[in-house]
Amino acid sequence: MRRPRPFKPFEKPVPGELFVWVKRISYVELAIFVGLLFFWLAPGSDTATMIFGWGHGIGFCVLCVVIWVACIRHEAPYTLLAATLTPFGPIGSVIGIELIERKGWGIARPVTTGPDPHRRTERT
Repeated sequence: MRRPRPFKPFEKPVPGELFVWVKRISYVELAIFVGLLFFWLAPGSDTATMIFGWGHGIGFCVLCVVIWVACIRHEAPYTLLAATLTPFGPIGSVIGIELIERKGWGIARPVTTGPDPHRRTERT
């Protein structure tokens, strides 16, 4: 459950539960986009090109909306939305996600106050 935070517009966003979904959808959309490019370049694949084209179009719209909602909820930086809306599309979002996760670009690190009492742990 997400805890309400006071609204501070100039704070850096902290990746949360929705950011995980942004990452998953970005990779799925990238796979659909690569499939579209493959079938577009392959001769005689008009039906597959159409199917992957529709999938990419709908998937890209869903990806942009999910990233936008994550930006509004302060779980993703707006630069990720900008990277997604470049002509590279899902490639830009995956590159943006990798820069956020590996370099910490545009985000604040989550504050940890100890172990989460609601988190499941494996017993060995």
